[in-house]
Amino acid sequence: MVTVDLSTIPVVILCGGQGTRLREETEYRPKPMVEIGSQPVLWHIMKIYRRYDLRRFVLCLGYKGWMIKQYFLRYREMHQDLTVSMASGEPPRLHPRSDADGDAGDEDWEVTLAETGADSGTGARLRMVRRYVDTPTFCFTYGDAVGKVDIAALVRFHLEQGRLATVTGVHPTSRYGEMRVDGPRVVEFNEKPTAEGVVSGGFFVFQREVFDFLPEDRALFFEHEPMRRLAREGQLSVYLHEDFWHPMDTYRDYLHLNELWQRREAPWKVW
Repeated sequence: MVTVDLSTIPVVILCGGQGTRLREETEYRPKPMVEIGSQPVLWHIMKIYRRYDLRRFVLCLGYKGWMIKQYFLRYREMHQDLTVSMASGEPPRLHPRSDADGDAGDEDWEVTLAETGADSGTGARLRMVRRYVDTPTFCFTYGDAVGKVDIAALVRFHLEQGRLATVTGVHPTSRYGEMRVDGPRVVEFNEKPTAEGVVSGGFFVFQREVFDFLPEDRALFFEHEPMRRLAREGQLSVYLHEDFWHPMDTYRDYLHLNELWQRREAPWKVW
C-alpha cells in the first residue's frame, strides 16, 4: 500500500472569484469569507482538511483578497479573549474561549496567502502558486463548497491509482421537484432528488506533474483544456463520494447551509 505523511501535503484553495451568483453576500467581501454560522465557509473547508492531519494551506487570492489576509493576520485576536495592558504597552495576552464556535481560534495551520490577480482563471491561479507546492502530492479545492469527504481515503485512492490527478465525483441534488408521470397522472414525486449523473465536487488530489498541463495564460481555466487533456491522456481518476456535499453558489445555498449549522445537523462537521 502506498502511504504518505498527510501533515506534509499542501492544500491549495481557490479564493479569488467574485461569486456573482451570491451577490447578496459577496458585494462587500470575497465569497470564501461568507459565513456559515459565525465562521467563513473557508474556515469550514480548512477544518475538514485538518481533521485528517492536513494543516498546510496555500490560498489563491483575488477579489478583495486583503480581507482574507486581514482575517488570518488577526485570527487569534478575533477568536480569543484578550487582556490589554494599556499602561505598559505590552502585547495583548490571549486566553482561550470556552464558547468558541467549533474551536475557532485554536489552530495550528500554516497559511500562505498568495496574490493571484483579480481576473485570473482557475488554472492560472494554480500555476502562480507552483513555488509554494514543495511535495510530490498535493490537494486542491475551491473555497465555496463543503462535504463529508474522507480526505485520507481520497489521498490513498489517488496514490493507489497511480495517475497524475484525481477528482471527487458527487451526485448533485436537484433544485426542483421531480415527477414520474403516466399520461396525466403523477405516479411518483420527489421534492429534491439526487441526480444519477456525476459532477466534479472539487476536492482534487494531484501530482506535481500537473503543473506541466498549465500553460502560461492569465485566462486559463483548469476545468477546460487542462482537465480535458488529463482525461485524454489517461491521467485523471474519479473518487466517487456518495455522502453529503453541497456548494455555496446562491443565496438559497447560503440559507440552507446556515440552517443545517444552526440545527447542529451539519454533516461536514467532522472535527
